[in-house]
Amino acid sequence: MTDQHDSVFRFCPQCAAPLSSGLRGERDRLACRACGWVHWDNPTPVVAAIIELDGKLLLARNRAWPDKMFALVTGFLERNEHPSDAVLREVKEETDLDADSATLVGVCDHRRLNQVILGYHVVARGQVRLSEELADYRLIEPARVRPWRAGTGQLLADWLQGRGLPVHFLDA
Repeated sequence: MTDQHDSVFRFCPQCAAPLSSGLRGERDRLACRACGWVHWDNPTPVVAAIIELDGKLLLARNRAWPDKMFALVTGFLERNEHPSDAVLREVKEETDLDADSATLVGVCDHRRLNQVILGYHVVARGQVRLSEELADYRLIEPARVRPWRAGTGQLLADWLQGRGLPVHFLDA
């Protein structure tokens, strides 16, 4: 397997033969010479929530992240689930907040994780009770939020700009 393939696949899931790298379509992909199976390595769909609670934005910290790292609540889209339903489900699962609707803000990629992220603005209500996946949260006035330059940070910047608020990115 070449370095450009970050896949967990080394052997064919259909016949167990070793996978090899080669041009399939217009891209270098892993494939099985024995049975013809191709690992397309398509991005995983993820939803992200710009959660507004009592006029403030909720940023959360995953337990696996450094202490000062806070970001949007995100989660994977499940089979047969509409993205707007998925983001409402994730908000409920991760924060126990209720919301009735989600408004699409935009779409971005997270190349390092091979994800395509659908970002939504969600106006929520209730008392925050974090899931075991999250360690902490902050409620921040929208005008004081400083987005990060990658992935969901760009969605947050687009949302802020759409409301006429200045965008001051965090320094990397």
